[in-house]
Amino acid sequence: MISSAHARTVANLAAASCLALLLGACGGGFSLPSLTSSSPPPVADTGTGPEMPASIRADEIVGRWGLASFQNPADRPRTEKMAREQCKNPYVIGAGTSGGVVMHLADQATPQELRLKGSPGGKNYIGPAGPTPGEQDREIVSFDGRVMITRFIDKDAATRYGNMVYVRCAPRA
Repeated sequence: MISSAHARTVANLAAASCLALLLGACGGGFSLPSLTSSSPPPVADTGTGPEMPASIRADEIVGRWGLASFQNPADRPRTEKMAREQCKNPYVIGAGTSGGVVMHLADQATPQELRLKGSPGGKNYIGPAGPTPGEQDREIVSFDGRVMITRFIDKDAATRYGNMVYVRCAPRA
């Protein structure tokens, strides 16, 4: 016959063993270091692969641009005309020191260097380093060398700024 003190100890050990088995079966994330394995621990996958190059080069968009925006696609022709009229006070997209372009992010007073990034679906984006598309990126909806239309990825910024129309200004005489 087992005394009650021993029975309690056996029950506690049994409960601890069951708990350890359950946690191990669920992949509870607890693991003891292996003394025989020489492989490094697995690196957490951040979900972002290497940046893809954009099909538009930075030097293609550096320059002086007239800028306007529209919400309704039917307003695009009128907005392009308005953007062209803004060339007397152009928005300047500068060349960055590391191959990007110098532009403003949404709601930022100071321009900074941004990258042109591609995506597996063939879309192009302008934004800071990071996942594509990132929350601060803008998608290049269309670009023909003379007119560029972008839209912010962030829903709030996209609602406030609409589709940004950049019309290339003529070179200064």
